[in-house]
Amino acid sequence: MRSKRIELFVGVFIVVGIMAFVYLAVQVSGLAFSDKKDTYQIVARFDDIGGLSNRAKVTIAGVNIGSVESITLDKDLYMGLVTMNIDSDVDNIPTDSSIAILTSGLLGEKYLGLSIGADDEMLTDGGEIFDTQSALVLETLISQFLFKAGDSE
Repeated sequence: MRSKRIELFVGVFIVVGIMAFVYLAVQVSGLAFSDKKDTYQIVARFDDIGGLSNRAKVTIAGVNIGSVESITLDKDLYMGLVTMNIDSDVDNIPTDSSIAILTSGLLGEKYLGLSIGADDEMLTDGGEIFDTQSALVLETLISQFLFKAGDSE
């Protein structure tokens, strides 16, 4: 009888552990069990997206205000066109704001950081941010450093 209780306890423990692992995996992946928030879309064009991916965070002052919906190629300008979903409660982003692709840590994930402008007019659904800063690509920086170091000799 005691053996069956221990087996039952171990079985329940394993099932709870698997459920906790699945929950954490879903949360880390960017998917969520919660309902979708009301959002509006804005776009920005970048010369180099440098590893930015769908569902990447969009932040203001480090606070998450939205996510990247899609990344496509603007075939006319040959630039990366990034479409973002911004939470509808953040409806006071000036049209002259700037956006940059940032990195969390030295080799971490890429995300978008918004810097607020001073214009009186605000971005609305379908609006575009024109002041963009592309990602810093580590390989490009290293190659520039190596070529400049080689020129001095």
